[in-house]
Order: sequence, then structure tokens, then C-alpha cells
Amino acid sequence: MKNTKYIFVTGGVTSSLGKGIISSSLAKLLQSRGFSVTIQKLDPYINVDPGTLNPYEHGECFVTEDGAETDLDLGHYERFSNVPTSQANNVTTGRIYQYVINKEREGEYLGTTVQVIPHITDEIKRRIRLLGQNGNFDFVITEIGGTVGDIESFPFIEAIRQMRWEMGRNCAVIHLTLVPFLSAAGELKTKPTQHSVKTLLEQGVQPDIIVCRSERHLNESIRGKIAQFCNVEVTSVIESIDASSIYEVPMLMLEEKLDIEVLRKTNTAIPEKIDISKWQHFLQRLNNPVHQVTVALVGKYVELKDAYKSINEAFIHGGVANECHVKVKYVHSEHVDHEHLDEFLSDVDGILVAPGFGGRGIEGKILAIEYARTNNIPFFGICLGMQCAVIEFGRNVLGLKDAHSTEMNPKTGNPVIDIMSNQKSVKNLGGTMRLGSYPCKLDPDSKVFELYHETMISERHRHRFEFNNDYRKTYTKAGMKAVGIYPNENLVEIIELENHPWFVGVQFHPEYKSTVANPHPLFVGFVEAMLNNKLKG
Repeated sequence: MKNTKYIFVTGGVTSSLGKGIISSSLAKLLQSRGFSVTIQKLDPYINVDPGTLNPYEHGECFVTEDGAETDLDLGHYERFSNVPTSQANNVTTGRIYQYVINKEREGEYLGTTVQVIPHITDEIKRRIRLLGQNGNFDFVITEIGGTVGDIESFPFIEAIRQMRWEMGRNCAVIHLTLVPFLSAAGELKTKPTQHSVKTLLEQGVQPDIIVCRSERHLNESIRGKIAQFCNVEVTSVIESIDASSIYEVPMLMLEEKLDIEVLRKTNTAIPEKIDISKWQHFLQRLNNPVHQVTVALVGKYVELKDAYKSINEAFIHGGVANECHVKVKYVHSEHVDHEHLDEFLSDVDGILVAPGFGGRGIEGKILAIEYARTNNIPFFGICLGMQCAVIEFGRNVLGLKDAHSTEMNPKTGNPVIDIMSNQKSVKNLGGTMRLGSYPCKLDPDSKVFELYHETMISERHRHRFEFNNDYRKTYTKAGMKAVGIYPNENLVEIIELENHPWFVGVQFHPEYKSTVANPHPLFVGFVEAMLNNKLKG
């Protein structure tokens, strides 16, 4: 059985420095040296999971194979490492406290006083070790959300302190911090990093490695100063300079020898060879595209790019597969009306209507789909985007003028999209949708089959509403075919439009499974369709 090593990644000074990208980059480098790695995220917020959070609060909710609604950083973990994550890879304060309180109610603690230490910290440690206990991984990288010093983070930092004391060289702590450049002084400032490390030390944790996010290169003097004041070796001060793409970061960390420093700190033999050639090939194609296309991403959260993080990254993967740069034009669905359709959509090579919930901006999405359908522009609808395509077709082709989803209009006379039968009795909103991976059988005579090259596929879901099978024959006869079916319950998963260059809607979320190593076939096909549309003129 493998002797699993545990790496903790904390952050200081400010949020959004990129702990998830550093964690993912380290995982990629360790994999390239032959180690097996997984990553988990510990989130300090009290929500049980981000499933009920508004995207404006927390960005995209990422869904795993086993149906966990998780932090968007898990998407980065999968895109970089190409290793599927699970419920165990994302733990929140809410989930920890819920578990401990349930045990207390059941009498598990034999009448003792339940406290943060040891009961909460013991449960945190148990969750951290869970991924490594079967010996499947050489390294478990654990990212601690938030910023050191936040009151919510205290139990997690205490758990790290205890694990370092218990496990010695089998643990290491990486602290990501900011080294700002003050233009007035004309120099980088190390004081924020010193104070951040001081805060970590006050909680009993000495970082082994300090990764310094900066917009300017660190000179030897700056590195030496940070090393001296923060009790680390100079080789353990790692520069993380701003990069043009997140996919550049593994190569920057390779140059900085972050992986070697981690192996040294954990007393792990350092393999002589590293094979990162496939990643380099991806970067070469990413930085040297032959073509460019523009896609309109129509959604109601376009002010916040993180709301569509996985879609944006899937476009990068699909673009690289086609040697094509995909320029995303964000179109707010609330602003789309007949008067402004051409203004928003006349200059694009394809239209993607994004997933979402609720009725805000729904008519704008339907108008954008009508524009794509009638102008032969490649169209891709995801989840609600597919449902909107069904509504648009019902209204404008089948003449069902009040066609709608019962999510938005429970009293519609033509509920072409209706709530799933097993969702009708659901009361609690959190974690109760159709979530996770389900099989889908493809029609061999379809565009999507040509992309997947197999009859049975598996994709991840997050929805409560579905295509109403009462209307299926009518739609098929008029040219909108159901080409992907969940066989167990005969649910429509994929629709295609006949006599159109590329018009595909899917009930699932293909963006969740797109990685650098395996770009999703639907995004590859959609980008190819946009490119063909553009080259045709």
C-alpha cells in the first residue's frame, strides 16, 4: 500500500490569488513525474454545498460523477489532472458541523461536551485522510478556501497543525501570498507576505513553501528577505508571476521547481525524468491558433465570467482541438429583444444558450435560438438552453403559441418542458435535483453519434425539468429529433434539428467533463461547425 503524502495549500493577504490553479499545476507536475495525485477543497462557508448559492455569490456550481454539487475549483482540478473528483473532494464547514451534530443527537459522543477541538477538527482530519486511506494516491493535495486569518478558517488551520504534528515529513504546507508592486515607490513590497505568514504562525502552522503571486519578477534580494522573515529556505520561495493563461502556470511552476521542492520537503525520492510533452503540445497549439471564430454565449449571469467557467474552458479545449481561437461574446439574455437581435448576433459564427434556473431572461434566450434556427447559425443549447430550444420550436414551428416550461409558467396549456415525475414531491432544494452521471443511448443516425463514435455514453446532470414525452412524436415529425435517450426512464437527453448545419441541445452538462487531455466531443464538434460556417462565408 502506498504511503500517501498530504500537501496543504493556504492563502493569505487577499482572496482570488489562484490557490486552485497552483494546486492543479502542482498535481499536473507530480503526475508528470509518475505520481498518482488527487486534490480536494475545504470551503469554510457554512452552506452544506454551493448547490443553492446564486452564481453571483460563488460562481459556477461544479457537479461530479457521483452527483456532488461542489466548488468550481474542482473543475480546475479535473481539467488539469484528468482525474474525476467526487463528493469526498469538496468539504464545507456546513457539512462538517452537520455530521458532528447528527452524531451528537444519536448519542455517539457518550454524553461528553462537543467542542471544536477535538470533535470538529477530528472530523476535518477524517475527511482529509479519506481520499488517501485506500492507498490509491501518492499525494493528496488539500486546498483551504478563504484567507488565513478569516474566523471561518480557524478549525481547518488547527486541523492542519495537528496533522503536521502527527505525520511529520508526510505533510507539507504551501502558503500562497501576494507581493504587490507599488508604482509610486517603484518596488515590490514583502510586508503583506510577512504579516500573512505571521498570522499563520500565530495559529501554529509554519509554511514549508511560500508561493508569491506577483506582477513583477522577484529578484534574489526579495527572495532572501521573504525567506529570512518567514523562516523558509530561499529555494522554498517560489515566484508565481501573472500569466496570460491558467494553462501556462504548470510550466512556470516547473521552471520554479515547485514540484521538486514539495518532493524534497516530504522526503520523497525525486524521479529523474518528467514527461510533460502533451501539455507543452497543448500550449503550443493554444498560443498559435490557425483560425478564429466568435461565439455568442447567451445567459443571464454574463457579468460574472465564473458563472460559466467550465463552458469557457471547454471552448478553449475544443478550440485547440481545431487549431482555433474561440472568442466568446457575452450576451445578456435580458437585453435581447427583436430590436437588438442583429446588434447582438449578426457578427457571430455560433450561438450557445447557457444553462440556468428561473424565468429571468428566458424570452431573450428563446429569441436568440429562433435567430440561430432561422439563419442557419450553428447552435448549442445546454440544459435550460436545450429546454428553450424545445419551447422556441413549439411556438414558432408547431404553432403552440403558449408552449413553455412549467418551471416558468405552471399553468401553460402546452407544457413541452415539465417537471420530472420523481421531483414533484421534493421539498428541500439542496442536493435533490437529478445530479451526477447517467447513461445515454445515441441514435446512430445523428451528428452527436459521429462525434462520440459510440452508442452508449455517460454525462453529468443538474436539473429538475425535462422534455415532455407527450409531445415527442409531434416534434419528431416536424424535424426536431430526440437522438439521445436515458434508457431506464425513456428521458430525452439530446435533440437535433434536421436540415440545419448544426443545431444540438443537450439536457446534461458536457462542459463538466472537458479536460486538456480529453476535450469534450460536443465542444470540438460545435467549434468545427462554427469554423465551417465562417469559412463558407
